[in-house]
Amino acid sequence: MKRRTFLGAAAGATAAAASGLARPALAQGAARVLRFAPQANLANFDPIWGTQYVVRNAAALVWDTLYGVDSKLAPKRQMVEGEEHDAEFKIWTFRLREGLKFHDGEPVRATDVVQSLLRWMPRDPMGQLIRARMDALEAVDDRTFRYRLNKPFPKMVFALGKNNTPMSFIMPERIARTDPFQQITEIVGSGPMRFKRDEWVPGSRAVFERFAGYVAREEPADWLSGGKRIHFDRIEWHILPDPATAAAALQNGEIDWWETPLPDLVPILKRNRNVMVDIADPLGNIGSFRLNHLHPPFNDVRARRAIQMALNQEDYMRAIVGSDDALWRRLPSFFTPGTPAYTEAGGEVLKGPRDIEGAKRLLRESGYDGQPITVLVAQDQAPLKAMGEVTNALLRSLGMTVDFVATDWGTVGQRRAMKTPPGQGGWHIFHTWHAGADCIAPASYNAIRGNGDGAWFGWPTSAKTEAAVEQWLNAATPEQERAAYDAINAAAMADVVYVPTGFYLGYQAWRRNITGIQKGPLPFFWDVRKS
Repeated sequence: MKRRTFLGAAAGATAAAASGLARPALAQGAARVLRFAPQANLANFDPIWGTQYVVRNAAALVWDTLYGVDSKLAPKRQMVEGEEHDAEFKIWTFRLREGLKFHDGEPVRATDVVQSLLRWMPRDPMGQLIRARMDALEAVDDRTFRYRLNKPFPKMVFALGKNNTPMSFIMPERIARTDPFQQITEIVGSGPMRFKRDEWVPGSRAVFERFAGYVAREEPADWLSGGKRIHFDRIEWHILPDPATAAAALQNGEIDWWETPLPDLVPILKRNRNVMVDIADPLGNIGSFRLNHLHPPFNDVRARRAIQMALNQEDYMRAIVGSDDALWRRLPSFFTPGTPAYTEAGGEVLKGPRDIEGAKRLLRESGYDGQPITVLVAQDQAPLKAMGEVTNALLRSLGMTVDFVATDWGTVGQRRAMKTPPGQGGWHIFHTWHAGADCIAPASYNAIRGNGDGAWFGWPTSAKTEAAVEQWLNAATPEQERAAYDAINAAAMADVVYVPTGFYLGYQAWRRNITGIQKGPLPFFWDVRKS
């Protein structure tokens, strides 16, 4: 389907029926079932092993966290009832709420928390910082656990409650003993919904049922904090990668909520009196051109800088959002516009006319000799498909040979974790995006980190970026934080940790009889109702 083609409600409805979607939920009296079309296929279900947002979003239904950030990005108590620390922020002691239990009926114990955190820390940027300072993590009794550190870590509560992937979800000890670099095989949490593994059909459907034993907090729900009260017996995720099919299914009442409608289809959806459309998250998204720093040519900073100086953000943004200039902006930064973190220090390279000839010269100097450049492009994610097509044209304009791998997002998620050379199953480039809410706190912003083997996919090494992150961690005043943001942005631009392709807003759409939908970086199902 061409990007700007819409097949029409009738044709789309036929496709929806063929995909296995039930006919209208309201006609079936299914007020206790919410049917949701997520951004992508739920190809795996381990929120610690990987960082895909779709897995994190599903995991937030099944597993709970010790803390959860609210819409002001402030961490609030979730599974814990209280915490205390010494004056130096080296000894942190936490007490769990009473009555917490897992879906298998077992109580949540401090030993479960300890093992879950031990599995989480090696995979998460802030977890790695905690682990580097850790003398011990121990269960004091069934409801109390303690971190003993050898260096201060004042941002502990934020680390345990942040929404960036991977989140510190708490699992039963037996599951959390799984190697963090291997996927879990058992899905048991203590969150508001159970996962119906017997109904999971990757590429088609995932089903969650309400957990009667969930102990909700008394506070109102706000993003990942407060009482996560579910008003449905079942939440069904229907995987609808074709936008026309998803649009038709929403208009016909076959689904209730569509996470990521294409901007081109929004005018059609807005004309339907039974459909509501709004911006999904005011903090938006930062597009990402991710390079593999381990293998030629992008192990040479000159080759990375060639991409940086040739890339035109407008090309990428218009490919994603179309002609609506209100939905995007240029971004000579790694940080979210309109937040205290935003800075353009060192970002001049992304401004002004693009230098194609200079980029070609840098490529030659880097030793690039025409080898195929393996580009992983997810076809079932509209923004990533659009960016991949722009990148294909960009690389060819620079005289590069392109190995364009058109695949699905689940496969990209698996393959991008491979460090083998591109000709042996590895890769050179893939595209993704980072929610604006993730691009504010440098230590938890996994894409910006430059800590080599411990870094996010692409494994960049940037000593100056890491030193600036440490500067932010130790900042005692807003002025010191401001200086750290500038230093991080300038260092990450100079070493080309990755290349931002621009800032853009996205939509979500739902049936008018659905209420309680929050704006934010992920779909929050608590307090959503169907009339």
